[in-house]
Amino acid sequence: MPRSSNSNPRSAGATDAPRATATDETAAITARLALEDGSIFRGTAFGALPGSAPAAGEVVFNTAMCGYQEALTDPSYTGQILVMTAPEIGNYGITAEDQESRGPAVRGFVIRERSRRVSNHRAISDLSTWLAGAGVPGIEGIDTRALVRHLRSRGVMRGVIAFGDAATDESLVAAARGSESMSGQNLAGCVSPRSASKWRDSLGDWRPRGVESGGGARFKVLAIDCGAKHNILRHLAERGCDVTVVPHDVPAREIDSLKPDGLFISNGPGDPAAVEATIATLRQVAGRVPTFGICLGHQLLALALGAKTWKLKFGHRGANQPVRNLLTGRVEITSQNHGFCVDEASLRAAGGEPTHQHLNDGTVAGFRHLELPIFSVQYHPEASPGPHDSSYLFDCFVRMMETKRPLTREDMESAQQRAAAVAAVS
Repeated sequence: MPRSSNSNPRSAGATDAPRATATDETAAITARLALEDGSIFRGTAFGALPGSAPAAGEVVFNTAMCGYQEALTDPSYTGQILVMTAPEIGNYGITAEDQESRGPAVRGFVIRERSRRVSNHRAISDLSTWLAGAGVPGIEGIDTRALVRHLRSRGVMRGVIAFGDAATDESLVAAARGSESMSGQNLAGCVSPRSASKWRDSLGDWRPRGVESGGGARFKVLAIDCGAKHNILRHLAERGCDVTVVPHDVPAREIDSLKPDGLFISNGPGDPAAVEATIATLRQVAGRVPTFGICLGHQLLALALGAKTWKLKFGHRGANQPVRNLLTGRVEITSQNHGFCVDEASLRAAGGEPTHQHLNDGTVAGFRHLELPIFSVQYHPEASPGPHDSSYLFDCFVRMMETKRPLTREDMESAQQRAAAVAAVS
């Protein structure tokens, strides 16, 4: 995950003394997670108390050992209840710098054990207080290992979080079954901005050692925001891009009128096939301007070209996902968060070529168009699950804007070699 709070070098004068968290009024309240298949998991409440109706969403899990704040604020989790597989969560609190959006995006949060103490000189709040302020309910004390094994074998499913004993188990299961399925939902419209804006922030002090700033703006980039993570936009700005963020339903004529050097399509939540306005726009502008997509943007580009997408059994969510670059042969450890995937056969029929492959299940993790300046990846190159294995992809986008031609194997090889040289001195 980017900006991991417990790995930042401590500033001069920082204290190692842990701080106790704020008083938690939910500590003695029982809580339940009810799944649509009838399973019930019991624990204790933290965060916000749900209203009269249970908090409902698709229950998914993330295998990262840290980065819970980045995950909770990732707009791609909109409409979902997030389960962390790491056994203790909250030990480094909440910081002002590590959010990927304006606040928590999840419907609910499920963990094994919540740390009662915060040890981080950058922390401004503890986890429970922060979630309560955002209206997000949480459950701790359940067997998350059993829950994750259940979701892996049965597949992700709808669920509800309820506090107290007023509702019966049967009524909660019925509520889960009656909640909306993720398939068919266009959630990009829920998190996309309503108007265009300029992005100003770069990586700043978080720039890897050995990397020079891109300096003044060299390229005008239009970023279609379907739920963009802030760190993606920081990486673009760091490479000398003048970034204008636009709504997901921006029409093709507006893109043409702005005359960008490059077009970027962001990550986001929901079913990609349901984001019809963005797909239609991308279909119209395909090939006119160098284009790069990440996560949902990867799927939308594939759909615009004529490929198909399908729903994974339990998705790829975590900071330890292995991916092979098929053009260079190198393996990257990547951060991922998605529940849908691009169908390889239909992608090839549409003129696309897979450039990256997920090594756990062989699914498409990236592609380039063989004749048009378009490429994308399913994972998150802006995230840093330890190394910066995938940040070279932003350099590939810059290279494509320079040449205005399809991405080549040599382009990727050169970008990876430069990134490896930087990593060697970092």
